[in-house]
Amino acid sequence: MATAHLRIGDLVWGKLGRYPPWPGKIVSPPKDLKKPRGKKCFFVKFFGTEDHAWIKVEQLKPYHPHKEEMIKINKGKRFQQAVDAVEEFLKKAKGKDQASHSSNSSEEKKSITADVKGRKNPGRPVKLIIDEDEDDLNSHRGVCLQKDKPGSSLEPISKRLKIIEEDTGSTSIQAADSTAINGSIIPTDKRIGFLGLGLMGSGIVSNLLKMGHVVTVWNRTAEKCDLFIQEGARLGRTPAEVVSMCDITFSCVSDPKAARDLVLGPSGVLQGIRPGKCYVEMSTVDPETITELAQVITSRGGRFLEAPVSGSQQLSNDGMLVILAAGDRTVYEDCSSCFQAMGKTSFFLGEPGNAAKMMLILNMVQGSFMATIAEGLTLAQATGQSQQTFLDILCQGQMASTFLDQKCQNILQGNFKPDYYLKHIQKDLRLAIAMGDSVNHPTPMAAAANEVYKRAKALDQSDNDMSAVYRAYIH
Repeated sequence: MATAHLRIGDLVWGKLGRYPPWPGKIVSPPKDLKKPRGKKCFFVKFFGTEDHAWIKVEQLKPYHPHKEEMIKINKGKRFQQAVDAVEEFLKKAKGKDQASHSSNSSEEKKSITADVKGRKNPGRPVKLIIDEDEDDLNSHRGVCLQKDKPGSSLEPISKRLKIIEEDTGSTSIQAADSTAINGSIIPTDKRIGFLGLGLMGSGIVSNLLKMGHVVTVWNRTAEKCDLFIQEGARLGRTPAEVVSMCDITFSCVSDPKAARDLVLGPSGVLQGIRPGKCYVEMSTVDPETITELAQVITSRGGRFLEAPVSGSQQLSNDGMLVILAAGDRTVYEDCSSCFQAMGKTSFFLGEPGNAAKMMLILNMVQGSFMATIAEGLTLAQATGQSQQTFLDILCQGQMASTFLDQKCQNILQGNFKPDYYLKHIQKDLRLAIAMGDSVNHPTPMAAAANEVYKRAKALDQSDNDMSAVYRAYIH
């Protein structure tokens, strides 16, 4: 993407990794964010997302001249929301400019101020530094992503775009994986199998296909395969057939029993395993199940990797999962292009079982946090406090996160469409508590949260989103 001369404050189309060009704004990077070395780049805030990124100049285009072109080639609800956010931003900027025109001299117009909601000094000028001699990007450090302070997922995105103030500290920095650095994925020439097309598996398979992988699918409910067949996937009649047809087979199912049945049951994975075949277990299960599956797969000459994923249905659809892997390192390397297609980053954690342990700990914390959020919302209501104000205050504090905002919005709107099933987070809590018991480690917070989720399940909330734990407090 060739680019005209750009500067801080310009609206642009930025190309990040495998994603289509996306609308954004060039902003000043935080003080403590080191400039990557290599080709010249600008720090861009993307509209409709929470990402900042260093983008190479050749991957940038001015917004207005290329608007019609980009709208024609890019589709999708999220893309349209991002474009709408830009237009809302422009509309507000124009209104502010007109309001200040009569009172400011031409010299005063050159200074930029930003009114940030809730700030003690709303008229305080914001320092924007234009550095024409930015260091170049190194090919291995081409992009850094930064999570923005989250706001409501439903409010206009322009309300969440904050020009960085001189004394604002940066939030956590997540280095992008090689997908974003290279700008594209070269799909493996290995044949890929995928077993399980639930909330997580469906998004994963869709992204594998989009990135050019040859995928054979199987699901217990065969009708779920139809959409993916239309997208170019092949159909496997049984798990054993998929494994026998493919070099690497992934599995993503609901719980330990389902994972075992898939491998050990009639026409199961084990019947299709031959020396050199790779099996990757992506389900969130206990370490004992992983150890058992690893042993039976390798006993037939197969190669085993566990790779549970941290995220939700939306993150799965967006290809932004976090992958935790453990087991055969060579399988992990063979899965490189697959992991790039389905996730934003991956970790290799050593021996089989380590990824399961880490995933259960993560989900234990997340599940306990969700139960606490629900408890706070209901206590606010019970004491006559505004639940929306409670949320607004939380989102301005240290606990602010996309997770917090989205789940609270779900609750306030009564929208419990599953993004991560309540029954599955309860399962993860139960497994985490059992894991704590196995090493004589107390898990009292998780145990208390688990009881609340069990109450929610008794109220027929199992197949709703985990945020439906809220209903356990109001019934």
